[in-house]
Amino acid sequence: MGIKRYRKFETKKFYPANMGKESHHISNEFSMVVRAGNRIFMRGQTGFDLDGKFHGENDVIEQTENACRCIKQLLEEAGGQLKDVCKLTTYVTDRNYRSEVYGVIAKHFKGVYPVSTGLVVNGLALPEMLVEIDVEAVITDN
Repeated sequence: MGIKRYRKFETKKFYPANMGKESHHISNEFSMVVRAGNRIFMRGQTGFDLDGKFHGENDVIEQTENACRCIKQLLEEAGGQLKDVCKLTTYVTDRNYRSEVYGVIAKHFKGVYPVSTGLVVNGLALPEMLVEIDVEAVITDN
């Protein structure tokens, strides 16, 4: 199968200049998802939907809901399903968000049983971002 890249984008166009306290002047070219054979690597999902609109300002639950919706859609676009998720890495900007964030993740990933790592970080790409979820998956052959 080789490598397929889904939803290519440029950071300078994706992050609106009016969001946050400073403009986003970094210009990189990325993909939302890369599928290499049966492996799927996904860009960290946040409060941004797949059209670049931000959801859940000051609301970690809505940001997590949006991230989980995007994860499901991106997996399906790459030929996978939620059940193919092997690893989640969740970043939160405040330790107190963990309970709410993991409650949303538990709802969306019920019965999947991926491995999971949670990190508390000083910040994400924009100050409005409170949570980011990174995903790796393997599509089964059946």
